[in-house]
Amino acid sequence: MTSKYDVVVVGAGIVGLAHAYHAHRRGLTVAVVDHADRVAGASVQNFGHACITAQSGDALEYARTGRSHWLELARTAGFWAAESGTHCVARHEDEYTVLEQFAELRGHDHGRLLNRDDVLDRLPISDTDVVGGMYMPTDVQVDPRAAAPAIARWLADSGVDFHWRTAATSFAPGVVHTSRGDVQAGTVFVTVNHDIDRLFPEYAERGGLVRCRLHMMRATMPLRAPLPSPLFTGWSLLRYSGFETLPAVADVAARLRAEHPDYVELDLHQMYTPQPDGSILLGDTHVREITASPFQSEEGFEVLITEAKTLFGVDRIDVTERWQGTYCSAPGSEFLLEEPVHGVHVVTVTTGIGMTTSMGLALANVDKALAPA
Repeated sequence: MTSKYDVVVVGAGIVGLAHAYHAHRRGLTVAVVDHADRVAGASVQNFGHACITAQSGDALEYARTGRSHWLELARTAGFWAAESGTHCVARHEDEYTVLEQFAELRGHDHGRLLNRDDVLDRLPISDTDVVGGMYMPTDVQVDPRAAAPAIARWLADSGVDFHWRTAATSFAPGVVHTSRGDVQAGTVFVTVNHDIDRLFPEYAERGGLVRCRLHMMRATMPLRAPLPSPLFTGWSLLRYSGFETLPAVADVAARLRAEHPDYVELDLHQMYTPQPDGSILLGDTHVREITASPFQSEEGFEVLITEAKTLFGVDRIDVTERWQGTYCSAPGSEFLLEEPVHGVHVVTVTTGIGMTTSMGLALANVDKALAPA
């Protein structure tokens, strides 16, 4: 296989597809190379939640920029998307204080405070311990099983070439060497998530990149009403950069760690996203390793089920699927952006916000890489 394109993207996850999409929109010839035979990995294992509001810095800018592209692609590529926003429930005064500080910082358009009655009217949860909450109206969600595969199909139908079951092995200026021959390109984006350590190990090691594996599940519950949007809890306030600098977060962290040291060991993030078929995605936990273990304890699943029963006030949860999600993680950063070879751009999201930031991140990278010299 010897072919020539303006842009070659290595990796058909959502970050790679976003780069292919923005290059294609420029009228460029584009190819996507991937070792699998379809879209797989973190891009279909996640919550399907474009968690825009809870980001900060570059991630917030990428998320806000990418929102319109998600909605446009949902229309053109034909997958489900909802401008549902995100709710967050506060079950302790210190959690509500964090939400107050966030709402004051971001303003009413991005964080709308809710009192206890508002929360119980909007959400099908138990009234036990509810103090209040917040609604973040700009967040978006998609079906994670359908969105990225639909984008890949639409790109293929629109003229982007996909070379499936083809592994990139090495790179030189203007050339991607693959298991099926060379592909020539003026610009290359390498978007292989945690597998960057197999292509450019020195950059992965220098950045401290590891694989983060998660407990995830899909379930149905006998709720009194449908869950209207993704739902955050107090644990979410410890997870996202938009909250981490708020003064009251330290109080939440100290209390949760004292009350649930076993949950801290699991690195629990208790959140829920409703799906079009009425099921709910529950997650998650986090274990970080260079080589992800194939073995997964039942403890994480038991914690997710126990906490969901308590939050929603139900005595039965019917689990239909369990899986171990995996994504790239690195300390102290959210993105690894390098150019190890002239014209070859490594793009890796080093935390679990690939769906959230992919469209805006890709637009910025494509614009920069293809800007006139």
